[in-house]
Amino acid sequence: MSWEVRTMRSKTSYFNRTLFLKNLTRFWPLWGGATFIGILLPLAMLTRLLRQDSHLGVETALDMTEVYYSTLCAAVPFVCLLYGALCALAVWSYLYSARSVGLMHTLPVRREGLFVTNFLSGLTMLLIPFAVTGALCVLISAAFGLFEPVGLLVTILGVLGESFFYFSSATLAAFITGNVFAMPALYLLLHFLEAVLDLLLSSFAAGFIFGLSSQYTGVLEFLSPTVYLVRNVMPSLEYREVTNYAGEHIRNELVSARVENVWIIAVYALAGVVLLAFAFTLYRRRQSERAGEVVAVGWMRPFFRFGLAGLAALLGGQLIYSLFWDDGYCKAVPMAVCMLVAGTIGYYAASMLLARTLRVFQKSWKGLALVAAGIVIVCGCLRLDVFRVADRVPEISQVRAVEFYVDNNTYTFYPGEEDALLERVRAVHAAIAADRDYIQAFDGDNPTNPTALADQEVSWTRAYPSFTYITNGGQRVCRTYRVPLTRERLGQSDTYDGLLNDLLNSQEMRLKRLHASGDSLRPTGGSIYLNRRSEGHDLSDREAAAILEAVTRDALAGRWGQVDWLDSQGRRSGGTYAMDLNLEFRAEVQQRDLVSRDWIDIRVRPEMTATTACLLELGLVTNEDLVTRAELYPEEYRSSAAADPAPAETVYPETTFETVVVGVAG
Repeated sequence: MSWEVRTMRSKTSYFNRTLFLKNLTRFWPLWGGATFIGILLPLAMLTRLLRQDSHLGVETALDMTEVYYSTLCAAVPFVCLLYGALCALAVWSYLYSARSVGLMHTLPVRREGLFVTNFLSGLTMLLIPFAVTGALCVLISAAFGLFEPVGLLVTILGVLGESFFYFSSATLAAFITGNVFAMPALYLLLHFLEAVLDLLLSSFAAGFIFGLSSQYTGVLEFLSPTVYLVRNVMPSLEYREVTNYAGEHIRNELVSARVENVWIIAVYALAGVVLLAFAFTLYRRRQSERAGEVVAVGWMRPFFRFGLAGLAALLGGQLIYSLFWDDGYCKAVPMAVCMLVAGTIGYYAASMLLARTLRVFQKSWKGLALVAAGIVIVCGCLRLDVFRVADRVPEISQVRAVEFYVDNNTYTFYPGEEDALLERVRAVHAAIAADRDYIQAFDGDNPTNPTALADQEVSWTRAYPSFTYITNGGQRVCRTYRVPLTRERLGQSDTYDGLLNDLLNSQEMRLKRLHASGDSLRPTGGSIYLNRRSEGHDLSDREAAAILEAVTRDALAGRWGQVDWLDSQGRRSGGTYAMDLNLEFRAEVQQRDLVSRDWIDIRVRPEMTATTACLLELGLVTNEDLVTRAELYPEEYRSSAAADPAPAETVYPETTFETVVVGVAG
């Protein structure tokens, strides 16, 4: 007879319903408050729709889709970034107290079950406000006949993808640290570290390397998710003009809406899966005794110590240096000393945080020596320009576009279309790079300077050319300069002064300035303001095209577009007519990272006969309006005119440039 008792096999549970509901009820003020704030938006929209408020701009289902897409691209990343961190802090808060983590880990729930349950409850708290707000928006849009399923589906998928990624990254940050105050700091640092380092490194390197731009480059911008999402995922809208029977403009009607680069959200969602798996691995091996420590993962502690020292050296070193030196390019030895001071502070601060004591000075000199060695190597390499960055001028075959900015104008060149002109631009760049020592040593205020003239005429000025090469791989190579132009060297064709002067005053560049050389920008409008009457008028595309054609004829005849470098202050502008004329251009085919919009201010002078005749023929001006600024404001121009009369043939155009986001119309 067998007395064996059969028992049921225990099953491993990866989800605990009681703990899930406990988290939701315990932290209801968090998701309840967020939900209350969220429902204010659809309620405000409902109120305005009931009042038939025309300023709301939602008249069709496609307009509602635009609202969805704009919210997804501009607001959801920031909401998930901040609110996701709060939800993660709530569900993982027990990890930061020795008593609470000990209690949780003694419950009859495996760590796998704790991980899955807490993650799902935190993600649910993150999604509840989105779900309630979205449901109200759907009900309101359906009630007013504004429901559009495609836009709604894309928005829902986008919100789910971003929410999952942000909460996964917040979960990882929660497991790396064991301190409730360190978690949000570490979380934000992980999300913006690339952008911060990009700015710091660009500013630091520009202090050593001649011509290097200190602006943000965004080479590895995808490592800063919020920045990358906001700058690259955007609504792409197309409009058509609605006119009346007389052809007059009434409004712009939205005809198409989509999200550009929406695939980026899917990629980040997949990255969230990887981050979540990494977080799970850390949690399984996490020691409960690490509660309260700034870095709870042992092998990450050196990265924290040296990383904080490096950040302190880059930021603090530049700040300290700027307090004592402000002389253009950096001196290697003083900068290294300043960085060493700041790096030492950062190194010992990190050591104190890790050890949770102030007694960290006795056995830490080896690590500090590594920090000092790194600072010396970096400063030395930049000072000597080991990689020859300053001399680099990309070949035409290596780029797909070149942007050249000078004299408040931006010129865009495309290889294969204007190679001869582009080679002249590259020659100017190469000449400036070769004259580095002269440019850095130039002092126009020094009377002993051999290039400064002894007479009272303006003998020199400064120009600020910049060159941006967009490579075939999509990278941007930017160089920005502050160069002197002297009267003597402007007449020498073998100097960068002469090369720049000959290039900018060539007929090809004058036509380029007017977008009359065959590029994709076309006149779409503009404005004219008459000082004598204090009246303005917006130009139609037809009027703008006619004026552009007239200015082009004047440019071909040599009556417009000549740049006088030594009149940079505009002392001779009294010879221009007392009017402000500008033309606006837009690209017919928009290309990412390239010019899509531009406008130019044109100073009309009496010798510009074609332009003057066109303005009279269009009825924009009368003969009485054709008075110069010196005639209309004699008291303002009397002294300068007497001291330096302007020749009649000299023209001084001023141009303003703006790049707008490609793909956003309206």
